[in-house]
Amino acid sequence: MKIEILGSGCKKCTNLANEVTAIASRLGVDAEVEKVTDMAIILDYGVMSTPAIVINGKVMTAGTVPSTTEIEQLLTQAN
Repeated sequence: MKIEILGSGCKKCTNLANEVTAIASRLGVDAEVEKVTDMAIILDYGVMSTPAIVINGKVMTAGTVPSTTEIEQLLTQAN
């Protein structure tokens, strides 16, 4: 599974990437987590508010930092 964390590189985005990585590991989800800070790529996804989570090319959340439970649900549904 490919997970992209879209954002400017701010603390919220960095923390979200770290949390997603930790949750994926804990759940045993084989995931490649990548932080994307290139605004052109972020805009190509149609994301106007960051941070955002993209799983396998599909924007799952944007503009909010989801809770641990919400991240777990996203990862298990997409897996």
